[in-house]
Amino acid sequence: MSSIEDNKIIAQRWMELISEHKIEEICEITAPTWKMHGGLPGLPLGPEGVRKLFGSFGAIQQKWTIEDVIAEGDKVVIRATNTCIQESFLGIPSRGRQQTFTATFIHSLYCRRQDN
Repeated sequence: MSSIEDNKIIAQRWMELISEHKIEEICEITAPTWKMHGGLPGLPLGPEGVRKLFGSFGAIQQKWTIEDVIAEGDKVVIRATNTCIQESFLGIPSRGRQQTFTATFIHSLYCRRQDN
């Protein structure tokens, strides 16, 4: 049985792990069918796509701040603000300047409650 609150917790944890740069922990909770829309072209599905995406950033210091969480059924939408300093973005040097931008993430989740 799916729980909207469980799904929200998973989606929020995904965002926390990005800020903490814990890529392998993100991969552990990422479905094999994960895909990113509007990201790097040719990203593979699932955890390998996550690894390739994060490998494309170079050195980065970032903090995601969750602004809104909306959930219904198996979907969780998160609007978040990222404040970061990175070497480059999609090959464009950032020269160590702080950047701030917002993004919307749509997670399609399914949690099973485990009865004890």
